Amino acid sequence: MSSVKKSPTIYDVAELSGVSISTISRVLNASDKVNPETRVRVFQAIDKLGFVPKAEARARALSKTSRIGVVTPFFTAPSFVQRLRGVAGVLSKVNYDLVIYTVDSADRLRGYLASLPLTGNIDGLVIMSLPIGEAEAQRLLEHNIPTVLIEYPHPDLNSVEIDDAEGGRMAAQYLLKKGHRRIAFLGDTDLPEYAIHPVSLRLMGFRQVLSEAGITIPEALVRLAPYTQEQTRQVASELLNLDEPPTAIFAATDFQALGVLKAARQLQVRVPGELAVIGFDDLDMAEYADLTTIRQHLDESGRLAVEILLAHIADSSRPSQHVHIPLSLIERATV
Repeated sequence: MSSVKKSPTIYDVAELSGVSISTISRVLNASDKVNPETRVRVFQAIDKLGFVPKAEARARALSKTSRIGVVTPFFTAPSFVQRLRGVAGVLSKVNYDLVIYTVDSADRLRGYLASLPLTGNIDGLVIMSLPIGEAEAQRLLEHNIPTVLIEYPHPDLNSVEIDDAEGGRMAAQYLLKKGHRRIAFLGDTDLPEYAIHPVSLRLMGFRQVLSEAGITIPEALVRLAPYTQEQTRQVASELLNLDEPPTAIFAATDFQALGVLKAARQLQVRVPGELAVIGFDDLDMAEYADLTTIRQHLDESGRLAVEILLAHIADSSRPSQHVHIPLSLIERATV
């Protein structure tokens, strides 16, 4: 007589991992509150046993849970808000709820990526501007959670991305075409360590084009400031008060470009007559400020991510998609 294989239980996980059942529960429901070594040991036991929590088993028995999760940095930058607007715009037309998981530490990010495939009761996941390791990617794949990454590609998962270095090259080419040779770069410093930081790529592309034109940016003209308009304004004022101030400034984000424009107004530096300013993102506020900028279609990236996700939920056999959204230069009144 053949015996029916018993499904592993939480007690089996406790025995294999050597921790209590209450600790396992904390790992599954609030894993950032458990020390990393214990969390790793518990998830190794879960993976080895093939344990599925009862909550997820119930959810899988349903035809749809009708929930899309978005894991996003806990950061109020307007670019994140516009991406979320694109996500919400699609979901508002279909029968899915949006659940946002905010990340405020590297440990919380690791906890979400470990536990959501097991306990999230979600149909699919969008991971926005956050790095994902090989182990986390494999967990999502093994537990059949359709996932789309924004800004951080992985070969086995769907992704929506831009070429930040190309954006920097576009800005440099445009300023050179306008006749500028003494050009400054202003980027931000305080994106959290658990998030990706595209500013370095934008600077790399920017430097590359200037170097090809025989121009080296003096270190005095490469400045970083915390992501606030006031501190950006202060740094921009320092640049404009140099003995040889720049004739153009490339701000790595529109939000900081607005701080540059404020500094120029206060110092009575005419834009674009005496100073050209170009930003990056094309936020809503860039149009109001008549700011020349590199547009990266933020709403579109959120919309595309969800459309790709819904297509993979409907047909899990679809191969992974990697969409590159082209950048475009938006000419307005600041260059």
